[in-house]
Amino acid sequence: MSDTPFDPATTIAIVGMSGRFPRAADVESFWRNIRDGVECLTAYTDGELEAAGEDPAKLMHPHYVKSGAPLEAMDEFDAGFFGFSPRDASIMDPQHRHMLECAWEALEDAAVDPDRFKGSIGVFAGSGHNAYLPYNLLTNPALVDSVGFFLLRHTGNDKDFLSTRISYCLKLTGPSVNVQTACSTSLVAIHMACQSLLSRECDLALAGGVTFEMPHRRGYIYEEGEILSPDGHCRAFDAASKGTVFGSGLGVVALRRYEDAVADGDIIHAIIRGSAINNDGASKVGYLAPSVEGQASCIGEAIALSGCDPRTLTYVECHGTGTPVGDPIEVAALTQAYREHTDDVGFCGIGSVKTNIGHTDTAAGVASLIKVVNALKAKQLPPTLHFEKPNPQLEIETTPFFVSAKLAPWKTSNHPRRAGVNSLGVGGTNAFVVLEEAPEQERPKGTARRQELVTLSARSAAAVDRAGERLATHLLTHPEVSLADAAYTLGLGRRDFAHRRIVVGKDAADVANALLARDPARVLTRVGERNTPTWRVSSTRPSRRSGPRSTTASGSCAR
Repeated sequence: MSDTPFDPATTIAIVGMSGRFPRAADVESFWRNIRDGVECLTAYTDGELEAAGEDPAKLMHPHYVKSGAPLEAMDEFDAGFFGFSPRDASIMDPQHRHMLECAWEALEDAAVDPDRFKGSIGVFAGSGHNAYLPYNLLTNPALVDSVGFFLLRHTGNDKDFLSTRISYCLKLTGPSVNVQTACSTSLVAIHMACQSLLSRECDLALAGGVTFEMPHRRGYIYEEGEILSPDGHCRAFDAASKGTVFGSGLGVVALRRYEDAVADGDIIHAIIRGSAINNDGASKVGYLAPSVEGQASCIGEAIALSGCDPRTLTYVECHGTGTPVGDPIEVAALTQAYREHTDDVGFCGIGSVKTNIGHTDTAAGVASLIKVVNALKAKQLPPTLHFEKPNPQLEIETTPFFVSAKLAPWKTSNHPRRAGVNSLGVGGTNAFVVLEEAPEQERPKGTARRQELVTLSARSAAAVDRAGERLATHLLTHPEVSLADAAYTLGLGRRDFAHRRIVVGKDAADVANALLARDPARVLTRVGERNTPTWRVSSTRPSRRSGPRSTTASGSCAR
């Protein structure tokens, strides 16, 4: 297969990312955990399990595994930011709550204010089992009587209303589609978002998924022959692999047509060269079983559409659940797809984020994609945990693959770094995405100023304080950030709110220190309604952009 440069007209740019995973409140800490080989699962004590509501008698079961992958702050939500009353927020599934916040954060990461964006914004997403309704709401007869089952279901619990509520709350007018294909949901959502962009149904698309294990912070009972691990660890591809651990998490990516992203000076984290989805049909031993033929066909189609020679895809983030049967079938499918074009062995790394955070179900695909995007940016092959020797059924020494067990430089020659992301759903819907590192972006020439005016806004005084602290921390930990770019992004890539703060500085460190010190000579704050300002400045317009938009960590949610 010949290798072709990407076509800007059919390439998708990843311009924003947001996520929350076990022991990681954001994408940056998520990648840091992966890079550093941190297992983010939790071993519970009996006291912790009983405090979470577990039956003490159940803890005595000989196969009860006291392990899980909970999400910190799962029960928190900035309800007022989105206009929800405490009562409305309390009857909304936490999956919906966090997905709404992450959608907002992905837009901020992409420097997009929906009110200013010229075009329509679509939403493609799915959620896990809506267990909050039966476990937390239907157990309260008084609540059911006062609200009614219909409204409880429709207010924010049923899967049907995840994407459309995001569109409503954020005023997004593009296609809004709930995607449900079990474990492959979020990667299928990303594929569908790409297709919508290419067919010009929308001009920016949010795509992703969320799953929260409910009840939260519980262990599980291991059953021989099922998918769950007997020891509370996921050992993908390893000879000792016996299953996975389910975890909680969510992720959202913001996508644009590559040409549009370049024209607007967006930061491009990576590009999507091609993607495909299909279903196994009946070509397998049973409905719940995976299929080599189905997976191989999906992988081959995505690679063909990408125009990439498979020999240049030197890493694949696998579904990798750590089951002794599933992993060999997945590697066999990848091998079959690669063998259409090469007989080479051992040149492509494989890995699985499930060894770090467990199996996040409908969010598994977007977690894998965010991991790979960060690996491309860092030019590093990430480690897969608990790998000592390969599962013999992989026959990996005869395949194009090796298990990426240690952090290593991602070396390449004569072609950009490229990777695949594979995701499989119970029921047979497969998805595969081909990623490539972002091309070097030329910085447009602009007018530099000795001092920059940096603006922040939020819905409350407390929130604008926290936004200033987060911005200062980001600027100090990322000294490479151009202050002019950050000022431009904060001025035009954020929605305006009533509570405002401005600061003047000569560089990123200068602005950060002024924000932290609350220097009254350089930091002005307005507290009150938007139409009753208490201060004036000669100009609040940002300087002409000196480069592409800057990703900042300011944020507008009060969380």
